[in-house]
Amino acid sequence: MISKRLLPKTHLAPAQILAIGFSLIILIGAALLRLPIATQSGESLSMVDALFTSTSAVCVTGLVVVDTGTYFSLFGQIVIMVLIQIGGLGFMTFSTLFALILGKRISLRERLIMKEAMNQVSMSGLVRLTKYVIIFTFAIEALAACLLSFRFVPQFGWVKGIYFSIFHSISAYCNAGFDIFGNFSSLTAYTSDILVNVVIMSLFIIGGLGFSVLADFYNRRNLQKLSFHTKTVLLMTTLLVAIGSILIFILEFSNPETLGALGWKGKILGAIFQGVTPRTAGFSTINTGAMTKASLFFTCILMFIGASPGSTGGGIKTTTFMTLILTVSANLKGNQEPTLFSRRIPRDIVYKTITIISISMLLIIVMVMVLSATEQIGFIKIFFEVISAFGTVGLSTGITPYLSVIGRLALVVTMFAGRVGPLTLALAISLRQKKVSYSYPEERLIVG
Repeated sequence: MISKRLLPKTHLAPAQILAIGFSLIILIGAALLRLPIATQSGESLSMVDALFTSTSAVCVTGLVVVDTGTYFSLFGQIVIMVLIQIGGLGFMTFSTLFALILGKRISLRERLIMKEAMNQVSMSGLVRLTKYVIIFTFAIEALAACLLSFRFVPQFGWVKGIYFSIFHSISAYCNAGFDIFGNFSSLTAYTSDILVNVVIMSLFIIGGLGFSVLADFYNRRNLQKLSFHTKTVLLMTTLLVAIGSILIFILEFSNPETLGALGWKGKILGAIFQGVTPRTAGFSTINTGAMTKASLFFTCILMFIGASPGSTGGGIKTTTFMTLILTVSANLKGNQEPTLFSRRIPRDIVYKTITIISISMLLIIVMVMVLSATEQIGFIKIFFEVISAFGTVGLSTGITPYLSVIGRLALVVTMFAGRVGPLTLALAISLRQKKVSYSYPEERLIVG
């Protein structure tokens, strides 16, 4: 227990500081994207569109109202790339990096904010974890850029090819989904390309595992000694990837506008990629808007679950969904507490799970209602777009550029809530009450 006397005098909680920090970065990014030098035409981007693009980049979503590859100049694209990197790793990670470079001591308040930002249970080893995150991130992105250059350099030339490799390596690892190929095409030109598919998928799977999982792998280097959290993340990730790929393959197999027109190689690669990318990656190798309604709805479920805690991705998180499944299973079996790997999950984690899912669903319901009232678009496409924004995924049925100002602002709020975290955002804007030292008498309530 940390004594309140040890904390610096401030009225802001870590959750509030995180929300404010992300807001400031978004506003700075929007200001830079509004500069005439940021666009190909030399005309200033509107404030709403600049805010939308900056939010999408910082919140590593990938939804766009203008085509990134053709609308923005080199300066504008680099601004977006930097915003993606900051948003993916978190501004506290970069603050810690600069503090370490300058030899400054990390204060207790900064450690508390880092704990909140990286979704850690304790403050033990936070600075060391941050060092691992920074080194590992830049190393993986550099390696991936080198591999992608084998495809992009022959296609675009040395300068453009290397630039494309770096941009898409950062975008993929940070689960952003931004591309600069032009015409909102994403990776549809590489549906059957094994190199591009494997590298991009590997990047957003690794980025979506969570920094603590990667550090656990590095420290223990033994599958038997991995922590309970790491084992749970790996189990849930494997199940989601397998189930997602198989169902997309079945649902889209005969669809002539997606997998139907491809050979077996393209079908398999396309199904795997489209089954994995809803875990907040945002890239696509097939036309998402042409997918069947069943596939779109199933993709919504995958996007709602999202990546893992403390990662570059969004959603309610894999461990949250696993806790929900285990809680329901335990209740059906008549057990008091959910268990996994011969370990029980404490009740406070169950309560937190219910809170996160409830707040997330409430946010999605409100935003779907807002867009349904303001946009003349089919319900499934609106629902898909809102879930994509909340999960910071970036997959789109193609309706985002045609949304009204209110619709765009609604998605801005949704993306921000999804990146900061629904629970963190709720705590940031709520007025915390003091804990009471007494309890009320218990009563039975009929439910169900």
